[in-house]
Amino acid sequence: MRITTLLAGCLALWLGGGGDVLGQTKAKQQPDVATPRVIPYRWMSLEKWREFHAGDLARAEEGPVDVLLIGDSITEAWDKSGQKVWEKKLLPLNAANFGIGGDTTQNVLWRITEGKALEKVRPKVVVLMIGTNNFGLHNDTPEAVVRGVAAVVKTVRKKLPDAHLLLLGIFPRSEHPGDKLRREVAAANEKIAGIGAGDDHIHFLRIWDEFLEQDGTISTRVMPDRLHLTEHGYNIWADTMMPHLRKYLTK
Repeated sequence: MRITTLLAGCLALWLGGGGDVLGQTKAKQQPDVATPRVIPYRWMSLEKWREFHAGDLARAEEGPVDVLLIGDSITEAWDKSGQKVWEKKLLPLNAANFGIGGDTTQNVLWRITEGKALEKVRPKVVVLMIGTNNFGLHNDTPEAVVRGVAAVVKTVRKKLPDAHLLLLGIFPRSEHPGDKLRREVAAANEKIAGIGAGDDHIHFLRIWDEFLEQDGTISTRVMPDRLHLTEHGYNIWADTMMPHLRKYLTK
């Protein structure tokens, strides 16, 4: 169970005092500056976001985690459309899901710094994918998104120096190869691939062509809205990632 009402209430009081942070609802947020969720969405209220974060803190308190996934709604939905795949392929690896829908690089950065999401976990492998909402919700440039991802990576490595970090390229989105968002994500991934070069605990994995049809389009069988995955899409993700997880779990 990811939701802890008492913890969520404490978080609400904590966040409620951050006038400077709340002022960013009208200002341009920086992808590499830790910022809690301050903008409510139709599908994710601020209270719900706090509940998700509180649930992650509670999961960390429960006990050992060997594989920790951090991200946005694409990661969160392992508990939804990807649940059967999760239970079959990832849960046996003692995995925990710290994905929250709508999160950007700055939101994840807040969760793992001021939000203390990593204080009570010592995973062997961290799987990180973040950044697509910086494009879709904030209209950030590829360069800005890369700065945000790099800040998250740097913080994860500092907080969890013994863990291997499997850094995923942002998944493809939009139906056609020439679509603006698809091209921007691809441009960001070229730079994300170089984050942590020379660090033997950072491993970049690009899962891209595996989601595409031969003509480069994305089918609704994989992503019904050309962004979020179906169960079939989660099978693709798991099967592509699994050899890497097994490798780093045994190192």
